[in-house]
Amino acid sequence: MGFRFDLLFLFTTLVLLSTTTPTVLSDVILSKVDRRIDLTSQIVRVTSTLKVENAGPGPVSEVLLTFPEIQEKNLAYLKATLNEGKGKVKNSGSNLPINVANPEELPPSLIFHSVSLPKALGEGDSLTIDVLAVFTHVLRPFPEEITQADIQLVLFQDTAHYLSPYAVKVQSLTVKLPKARIEMYTKLENTNIHGSDIKYGPYENLPPFSYAPVVVHFETNQPFAVAQELVREIEISHWGNVQVTEHYNIVHGGAKSKGEFSRLDFQARPHLRGASAFRNLVAKLPPRAHSIYYRDEIGNISTSNVWGDPKKTELLIEPRYPLFGGWRTTFTIGYGLPLQDFLFGSEGKRFLNFSFGSPINDLVTDNIIVKVVLPEGSDDISISTPFPVKQGQETKISHLDVAGRPVVVLEKTNVVPEHNQYFQVYYRFNKLSMLREPFMLISGFFILFVSCIVYMHVDLSISKSSASYLAKLQWDEVRATIQQVISIINQCLSKHERLEASLHDLSRTGDVQACKTARKTADSLFKEYSKELKPLLSFLQSSPQATQILPKVEELVAKEKELQERLIAKHSTIVDCYEKKIGGRELENRVASHQLKVVALKQEVEDLLDYVEEI
Repeated sequence: MGFRFDLLFLFTTLVLLSTTTPTVLSDVILSKVDRRIDLTSQIVRVTSTLKVENAGPGPVSEVLLTFPEIQEKNLAYLKATLNEGKGKVKNSGSNLPINVANPEELPPSLIFHSVSLPKALGEGDSLTIDVLAVFTHVLRPFPEEITQADIQLVLFQDTAHYLSPYAVKVQSLTVKLPKARIEMYTKLENTNIHGSDIKYGPYENLPPFSYAPVVVHFETNQPFAVAQELVREIEISHWGNVQVTEHYNIVHGGAKSKGEFSRLDFQARPHLRGASAFRNLVAKLPPRAHSIYYRDEIGNISTSNVWGDPKKTELLIEPRYPLFGGWRTTFTIGYGLPLQDFLFGSEGKRFLNFSFGSPINDLVTDNIIVKVVLPEGSDDISISTPFPVKQGQETKISHLDVAGRPVVVLEKTNVVPEHNQYFQVYYRFNKLSMLREPFMLISGFFILFVSCIVYMHVDLSISKSSASYLAKLQWDEVRATIQQVISIINQCLSKHERLEASLHDLSRTGDVQACKTARKTADSLFKEYSKELKPLLSFLQSSPQATQILPKVEELVAKEKELQERLIAKHSTIVDCYEKKIGGRELENRVASHQLKVVALKQEVEDLLDYVEEI
């Protein structure tokens, strides 16, 4: 329905214009028009060779090019050059100026572009102009939805007659298709097919705004890769590198895929079960590109290859999955370039000479944002572009920046490979500014090392004459003393265990003399431990820092002393019974009271010992 509406609107406009041709344009005649429409990709390129004659008495300094409004909105690129004949351009480096014109008495449904001639044409003079018009989004998928196994068919509409405000003596049209398979095409007088080319004409003596509608319905499985948004960041480092980072948001702009997708069928027969999908893209990077990477939100994508020669570097990009109609993917590619290949000097200023568009082949970019990040300290910035773009500036804060780096922002919509031309960014930069970051690094490390040296050699402790410092020293002495007390108590406890072990040996061997010797030895050791404890307890009693813990220490020493006495009494009782040959129930009765007291005292000593150790 959208295609039929556009076609009806186009030809209704042309019918209205056929009766309103202004006479002021009748002095110019197009003696010969040769048009060639290339439909081999999603980008439609129309090349027109116009032989312009001045049939009037007055000079002619401009030629008007005409496009319907519905085509104008899809016009991405327009170029006009002089042709010296035999298909050779007179000066390929100099394009003729083109501006939008607004002729009077013509409806606004037609858009006119004025081509300024290098010199005015006198009466009877002629010249030949080559005009290249590039359109996007003019190939309409029909049907609009297909399955995985279907081929992709598209519709193209135009007029077989060259739309012009001038009379045309002779005109011909050639439509080049990607394949010889054609579903349908409009058949007019003098229409021929040669392989994948459809030729209309020649047609003679056509009046101004003559038209002849043509529609071509044909097969094309070329990649319809459309970057809905592309952000290119070009960062200049005067240390010898230009870093380029490109963020892509790509969608397949062809017939939308419907139904299920079978990976097995696609892998087995990709040309039959996925002919409309594209699996890879090719980016032509500048020569000597290095440090190339290709990744997405998940991480690095290994399905890519790079090869190059002295003239170019090609990057084969393969997404994680094939893209069918309506499917989309996002990814990032980045690479470094030698600074000397793109940065030059002129009249005391530096300028970056870099390409504007995407390096990917046959990519349509709906919106492109090019950011040129200049070194910090750059000023007097100016921009030169070969075509109109939206310009702006912002600031980027990066590592070791103080005020930030100036960023030139260029934005343009409806971009095609023909826009991949060089633009220039001019700026001034003081060489001494290059030393700013190294100086900051050196200063930072110097301050760090000096701070470490000062910290290691300066005594930052509290004054030794202060009350807090003296209190800390006293507490340290108290802690050391308590540790000695605990060590002596632990030695006593180990001797307790030896006494208990001697009683077990007595019950096993009956050696009373050995048991008496063990008791005598333990008793002498207990006396020595008691002597060692006295000065320690005296120090704790005299120290104000030990006020809180002293009662527990004294209780611990007292309980351990009582435990010693009970063990000695138990030991003596058992030895006496063995000497008097008393055993059995009577021995147990004599020892029972001692044993109960020993067990209770052991538990108390262990609890007190744990409490003191925690403090």
